[in-house]
Amino acid sequence: MYRSVWLTVAYILSAATLFAQNNAQRAGLLQAAVDKHLYEPRTGLYIQTSDPAKNHNPHADLWGLCALVQAANEMEGLHPGKAYLKPVVKAIDQYYDPIPPAPGYASYVVKERREDRYYDDNQWIGIAYLDAYARTKQRTYLDKGAEIYRFMMTGFDTVSGGGLYWKEGDKTTKNTCSNGPGILLALQLYEATHRKTYLDTALLLYQWTNKHLRNANGVFWDAIKPLENNRIDSATYTYNSGIMLEANVKLYRITRQPQYLKEAQQIAAGTLQRFYRDGRFHSSYWFNAVLLRGYLALYREDKDRRYVDAMQTYADKVWEEDRDAGSNMLGKKPEKELLGQAGMMEIYARLAALP
Repeated sequence: MYRSVWLTVAYILSAATLFAQNNAQRAGLLQAAVDKHLYEPRTGLYIQTSDPAKNHNPHADLWGLCALVQAANEMEGLHPGKAYLKPVVKAIDQYYDPIPPAPGYASYVVKERREDRYYDDNQWIGIAYLDAYARTKQRTYLDKGAEIYRFMMTGFDTVSGGGLYWKEGDKTTKNTCSNGPGILLALQLYEATHRKTYLDTALLLYQWTNKHLRNANGVFWDAIKPLENNRIDSATYTYNSGIMLEANVKLYRITRQPQYLKEAQQIAAGTLQRFYRDGRFHSSYWFNAVLLRGYLALYREDKDRRYVDAMQTYADKVWEEDRDAGSNMLGKKPEKELLGQAGMMEIYARLAALP
């Protein structure tokens, strides 16, 4: 009897080790592919896709780097001592635009062309920087996160009851993708500094987002349109629900109030029902990476593995069905996007680090 039990335990442990090794290897192959096919050493910049004919600009939009900077942080966590973040941060610096009312990052390389500044692009970078601060305690990451917070708050007003706009100077839309990451960024800053202002901001944005953009099934709509009589854009994407899931778990950790954990569990169940079919999450690679962040945060609290296991099944299918064997890059189209490669790199790195 005891021998049977120990054999079962050994099998489970060996299977877990194999999953971790496979995930780490895949993340490493994607990192190498990005460096080879999507990085330009001469300028220190990245390009949008692997096919120059498909690229509308010489270099990538900031959005792709929003994904890559988080993936680089997870890779450094997986491989201590390696400097994956440094080249990505140097590239992001070339998007920095210090114009009033507050410094922030533009959607394209500033020296090539001045472009719009999106609040969500800045927030995703701030979230990654504060994750890096929590891991390394390097002050520059905290300072940048606080600067991005100040920029994002220039996008707040009381139209439609509150909330953050999506893009600077555009009063037509307030989105889950600019309020959800705003909540999380404020909570990260509160954890790092214990300044109550950050927690107050997080709760203000949290209450507004739940009131206006959450549906009855625990999934979040895309946006509210202030100039169209507060019409709801009812499109749903995995990352909107994923960021709210993670924010709820963090609120639970900070306050220990059980309603936040219950809400996180309802969101997780809603996302699995809404987005998961035939072993795949039906949204883009990077959107699903943001959903995994929420699943992992919840797993660390309630130890329910079903959502993480579903994402592992998805990650395996992507590698088996979407990979170009010649380049080791992923995607159904011939051209491989930076955003997608970074999203899957993050997924594999996070799953590899899972105990």
